[in-house]
Amino acid sequence: MRVAAQVLLAYGLILLFGCSWHYLPLDLAVPDVAALSAIYLGLTARQLLAPATAGAVIIGYLSDLLLGTPRGSQALIAGILCLLGHLIHRRLLLRGRMVTMLLAAFTGLAAGLLGTPVRWFAGHLPDGGDLIGALLQASLVTGLMGPLVFRSCRAVDARFARTHREREAAREGLTL
Repeated sequence: MRVAAQVLLAYGLILLFGCSWHYLPLDLAVPDVAALSAIYLGLTARQLLAPATAGAVIIGYLSDLLLGTPRGSQALIAGILCLLGHLIHRRLLLRGRMVTMLLAAFTGLAAGLLGTPVRWFAGHLPDGGDLIGALLQASLVTGLMGPLVFRSCRAVDARFARTHREREAAREGLTL
């Protein structure tokens, strides 16, 4: 149920950012909410990785449908990022907004680098050929939006916590 709620939250955030982001001056630099949600699912998958990975792939596929990217590209990237998040979750300590923003920026950069070969093969490279600039802008904007996305994901986790201690820890952001 928790993964399904995270998928619905990510769907809503992707829909919100996809519709409203083009009114801001940074048109090419869209925050990668699907990547942030996927890495969050990987970071919070404690014992079973399969439901989190399936949720991340569904989030990626919904992102493909809503944003018009080649089918399956965001789903592949989200699945890989979920696995990457699970690999680093025991060695990562997220305290403070700055570290969270750095993780989100790294996630945006990793998603951009993973998606570059797929976009190149499909012919969806940015106009003007400034691929490095578009990657850096997208990772910067993803880093800025990371704390907001992670906070909303933690709020969903707090609703699904079994004990009062887990609920308070999820609300305060002590566990990610």
